[in-house]
Amino acid sequence: QVQLVESGGGLVQAGGSLRLSCAASGRTSSSYSMGWFRQAPGKEREFVAAVNWGGRSVYYADSVKGRFTISRDNAKNTVYLQMNSLEPEDTAVYYCAASTGPIATTRKDEYSHWGQGTQVTVSS
Repeated sequence: QVQLVESGGGLVQAGGSLRLSCAASGRTSSSYSMGWFRQAPGKEREFVAAVNWGGRSVYYADSVKGRFTISRDNAKNTVYLQMNSLEPEDTAVYYCAASTGPIATTRKDEYSHWGQGTQVTVSS
């Protein structure tokens, strides 16, 4: 099993930046692809970004391309989401997730482990 803990959320003004971190513990020796998802009030959880085990393949939702960057440091068992040019529409609870296997995926049903989430609020 893998445990995931997100951090770095908070309140920021539009145009600002935040960096989310997701620390993994437990069975981290396995090859997990990692993803970030978000859920706004009254909406379904949606894909934001994903990275494969090696960190070379990344995917982004169209709504965040050019503004968000996902990366990982396997030595630290941590994945990051750098968020720039934040917009009020980015307000949501952000979740880190792990998918077994080396290939990154955008599908939330292919992620078997989830963190508790961290709140990101962007004020206008």
